[in-house]
Amino acid sequence: MNYKNLNLLVFLIYLISSSSSYSIERPDVKNLIIHNEKKKIDNIDFFNSTNKKISLNNYKSKVVIINFWATWCVPCKEEMPHLDKLKSKSTFQDLEVIPINIADEELAKSKEFFEEINIKNLEIFYGPSIELAKAFKLRGVPTTILIDKEGYEFARIIGYIDFENKSLLEWLSKQL
Repeated sequence: MNYKNLNLLVFLIYLISSSSSYSIERPDVKNLIIHNEKKKIDNIDFFNSTNKKISLNNYKSKVVIINFWATWCVPCKEEMPHLDKLKSKSTFQDLEVIPINIADEELAKSKEFFEEINIKNLEIFYGPSIELAKAFKLRGVPTTILIDKEGYEFARIIGYIDFENKSLLEWLSKQL
């Protein structure tokens, strides 16, 4: 009888301790996937608004948010202003936000999109949609990839997210 009670006590302590640490480490965002094993991201190139080829390797030593979007995507239109505000926050100066339009649209359409929704703090990027979709195993837009300072994907967000969510911002600030 004592042995069963001891096992039950140990099991309950395990459940309580793991669930409380889990809730502290993970923000309350249902479409956030935090990887158990980080994924190395190498040899990723895309273009900026002046058609200059950019390598993701240029951003090592910063935490990077890559947001894949398209001008026709309604959730992207809702999400982009939140990303713009995130980029302007002083607590996130060591965070690089890279919104990449992967819809194979003309650059002028992206500029119109940014002007229409009043994006001031983000640069326009675009890239080879098929290659980027394969490299990041994208299933749709918006999709946001979070990359650590060593160049590893440590999390991703599938679908729309409010980048002003307090729980997310607290968690994100701990990643910097």
